[in-house]
Amino acid sequence: MNSQCTALTGAAILWKGQLVYNKALLLADEKIAGLVARTDIPTDAVAHSLDGGILAPGFVDLQVNGGGGVMFNDAPTVATLQTMSQAHARIGATTILPTLITDTPEIVSCAIDAVEAAIAQGVAGIAGLHLEGPHLCPDRKGAHDGALIRKMNDADLDLLLRAASRLPVLKVTLAPESVTLDQIRQLAASGILVSLGHTNADYATCAAAAQAGARCVTHLFNAQSQMGNREPGTVGAALALGALSAGIIADGVHVHPASMLNALRAKSGPGEVFLVSDAMATAGSDILTFLLNGREIRRTKNRLTLADGTLAGAHLELADAVRFIINHCHDPLERALARATSLPAAVIGQAQGGQLLPGTAANIVHLSDTIELQTVWQNGSVIQKIDTRQQSQN
Repeated sequence: MNSQCTALTGAAILWKGQLVYNKALLLADEKIAGLVARTDIPTDAVAHSLDGGILAPGFVDLQVNGGGGVMFNDAPTVATLQTMSQAHARIGATTILPTLITDTPEIVSCAIDAVEAAIAQGVAGIAGLHLEGPHLCPDRKGAHDGALIRKMNDADLDLLLRAASRLPVLKVTLAPESVTLDQIRQLAASGILVSLGHTNADYATCAAAAQAGARCVTHLFNAQSQMGNREPGTVGAALALGALSAGIIADGVHVHPASMLNALRAKSGPGEVFLVSDAMATAGSDILTFLLNGREIRRTKNRLTLADGTLAGAHLELADAVRFIINHCHDPLERALARATSLPAAVIGQAQGGQLLPGTAANIVHLSDTIELQTVWQNGSVIQKIDTRQQSQN
């Protein structure tokens, strides 16, 4: 417990979604205590002066397959979640949805149990669970194991409905052609965030799924039917239907910057395009290879692939994604930061968790003026401080 009042000064502050200047951000008891003029800092506060840059909410990442050298699928345990959460917090994502990709029913059950236990034990940063598969389209499997992909049956549906009652957030990525509209309705009615992905579905099918309660699209443009002139496909549905939000991997590998730019400009509201990392075991570590369902994944710079060249997740930090869409897609700074904070938080029903507001957890990132990560606070405590001298040499 950090009961000492702390005042952070010297940086612009993203306060309620707007950058403010010449203010001090107050922290106390692991929470945001308020925003005051620098002349009004309480006399008993410990002041920390920052050398410019931006104070923003900690990043919210809704697609995290691994980190710190481990994959959730390999060992769906509390220990794995602890390693992943610590690794991602150090690179700025203080709130994550651990993601289990297509696997057996037994592993899915273990993942649900592990996330429930981690939250009960107070593992920092775990917001819930994202199940990506196994109810996908085999033709759009990407790096998922095709032998484990299947249509949803009654037992699968029952498992998900029971999991929804046990977890604060459950996101399920599915292909609408692998489920029924009634199954989507039941999932959505139970509070599950239904996301369309790894699918060949046409526009009409996606629209019907959205009408039934689907509210999201997973890694826009990747592993889904593309937009054409006569058939808009899943991509066209994601952009045209206001009921759908969409995650996007802004690493310059998964999506061309021009396609990203068009998506950001074209998206119909109230749904939004937000940033995800789709991070694998390499996140927050220096490993170059790891195994996924027994298959080797190789890292070459920031590209992760199977042996045959198929993209297999990403090696991406959300600070880099924010910087990418600012530099390559001309996204306004405040809007780009929202795509990694308040917008994904709102998608999972935790809008305040992605903002700096009085009473919210003191999860904060300090970014340089060029959007390089400097310092991370989680629940009011510094958990990562970058050596800026070393950073400037890299």
